[in-house]
Amino acid sequence: MNRKRVTHTATERRLARLPSGSDISVTVHRYEGSPGPTVYVQAAQHGIELNGTAALRRLHDHLTSTEIAGTVLVVPIANPRAFDHRSYVTPHALDAVNSNMNRVWPGDDDGTLQERSARRLWYLVEGADAVIDLHTGSADMLEHVRFQDDDSEALAEAFGSEYLLVDAAEENAPDRDFRGKLRTAAARAGIPAITPELSNSRRVDHSAVQRGATGIRNVLRKMNVLDGVPDTPVTRTVFRSDGDCIRAEDSGLFEPRPDIEVGDRVSPETTLGSIYSPATFEELQTVTARESGIVYSLTRESVVAAGEKLADVAEIV
Repeated sequence: MNRKRVTHTATERRLARLPSGSDISVTVHRYEGSPGPTVYVQAAQHGIELNGTAALRRLHDHLTSTEIAGTVLVVPIANPRAFDHRSYVTPHALDAVNSNMNRVWPGDDDGTLQERSARRLWYLVEGADAVIDLHTGSADMLEHVRFQDDDSEALAEAFGSEYLLVDAAEENAPDRDFRGKLRTAAARAGIPAITPELSNSRRVDHSAVQRGATGIRNVLRKMNVLDGVPDTPVTRTVFRSDGDCIRAEDSGLFEPRPDIEVGDRVSPETTLGSIYSPATFEELQTVTARESGIVYSLTRESVVAAGEKLADVAEIV
């Protein structure tokens, strides 16, 4: 495939209007080479997930000094209000109905502020041949790439993570867990999409950033946008999640087992930790795995309220 030197432009795209009359806008970077596929990449739907944005700066340095076939569209901060407030979601004062941007795709031109913002970005997404939606998990989550179908699995494999997480079929999963996510909306529109979950939200982790930048370049190689072949790991583990995580049955102090770590394989009824009353010392819940699989999320934030997520165990495919 013929490639040519990148032409780069950066433009502001209006997403919505604030009550004051000010606009909410994002910067859209466009990297264009010779004719070829279009890849849409975004980061920071959740305002504390910084490593995707940092990875896109590294990608910018690479793309502006190379040749490509096709077009790469990059939105480094998809949710500027959450980012500015150093918040996971958009402040409730601006959208009390849909504070989580990753629950409203493909958006609505006549909807709430968040739905309108997503819709304005969706007009970029729907013209793409592939989507990379960069996220950053907590320090208590195993770094992985999520995907939904065969087409997106090929992109997930190309990204180069050792761990891949496939969503359960929509008909087998609780609707609340997949409705409105960008990768779900893209899949329904026939666009392969992946969600890399890099390590360590709230701070720039240089190793995670480098893995993110390398992963994006791997996908661009898979799409023939960049020259070369993806650099993938020798071993890979694929696991499946139905979105049904293990939650606290009561409020209290959660103490995970000291010898359990993310990435460990467990069996049904394996004890993951316990919830105690900090006042009476009574054990309120023994937290156990419900199935065999891999622990890909285990909270270390010990004060928990009833209903909060404690752990995720996914079935190994």
